[in-house]
Amino acid sequence: MPSFSNMAIAVLGGGNCAHSLSCYLTSLGCSVRLWARNLSHLSPCVRQEHHIEAYGKLNGDFRFYSVSSDLAETVRGCHIIFVATVTTAYEDVAAHLAPFLESGQTVVLFSSKLAGSVLFSKVLRDLNPQIADQITVAETDALFASRLQSNATLWVRGIKRWNLVCTPRRRDLDSILPLMQEMFPGLLPADNVIQRGLSDFGALAHPLTMIANMNRVDRAESWLFYMEGFTENTIALLEEMEKEFQAIAHAYGTKLDPAADWLNNYYGCDTSSLYSAMRSVPNYQTSQAPTTLNHRYVKEDVCCTLIPVHYLGRLAQVPTPLTDAVITITQILSHENFYATGRNLSRLGWEGLSCEQIKERIS
Repeated sequence: MPSFSNMAIAVLGGGNCAHSLSCYLTSLGCSVRLWARNLSHLSPCVRQEHHIEAYGKLNGDFRFYSVSSDLAETVRGCHIIFVATVTTAYEDVAAHLAPFLESGQTVVLFSSKLAGSVLFSKVLRDLNPQIADQITVAETDALFASRLQSNATLWVRGIKRWNLVCTPRRRDLDSILPLMQEMFPGLLPADNVIQRGLSDFGALAHPLTMIANMNRVDRAESWLFYMEGFTENTIALLEEMEKEFQAIAHAYGTKLDPAADWLNNYYGCDTSSLYSAMRSVPNYQTSQAPTTLNHRYVKEDVCCTLIPVHYLGRLAQVPTPLTDAVITITQILSHENFYATGRNLSRLGWEGLSCEQIKERIS
């Protein structure tokens, strides 16, 4: 594994993803500055002593250069700024980050969902147009399946060995791709942000599974999300939604691999069927289900993937009936108008554009 000899890296976020990413980058030799909005949510060993013990797929006691709630101090002089927050916070994070960015920096969204880098770039451009063209914003998916434990350690259950990476305009990716691939050898360049954002098994599976098992979730029962949350009928729904994702991708000049292949590329599994693939992913066999519908498996995946799928489909005259049904049901359960609060075309800066104009913009 290459060493990055004290390269200054900022990681923004205080949850599972931010902790596991910080440990991984530290293992590469990076000098990691961890930022969290509320330090009281961090364990004392991270907050006060700047280190955490990880085990599982990533083992060791990892020490960070700094841990701070001062955003300006954290990102100053950093080569790369990783945003490892929930994706529904991107607009807020971009607004707070905009005044402190420096020419030549790269911002990497470490989850993104659909067109996250487009949304993030628009906010930066609106608030700090002078610097917006002097930085690069890129997106990939969260590569670590991890959980912070009650004893203040970090359990890294899995590390994805494959994912796609892209920038809002595909032609801007080439300048940062070699470094990204050196840091994360399994990353491959996406055709465009539509392909990257739709190659996301969580967005496909999470909301549907929560709906199919809503009574168990409401009763806060203990069950395994991937091993016990699916039947052949649930899989039939997933496969139908997958067809809608594939049709959207085709309309915007790209294509998607089968969802079973995503899981095999991530972790390795039996790809004879989507059902077999899900049941044979090693770390899925211990993944506990949420105990509330007020969870990122609903709001994040609907707001940040299914909502743009709906609007992009309507623009390209591609019907998305199952996606729309999931949005409708989750809106009722969440008492929220996701069409208004999610990633609509206005938030992405694509309002008024045609399908062909969007394809040209993201090329």
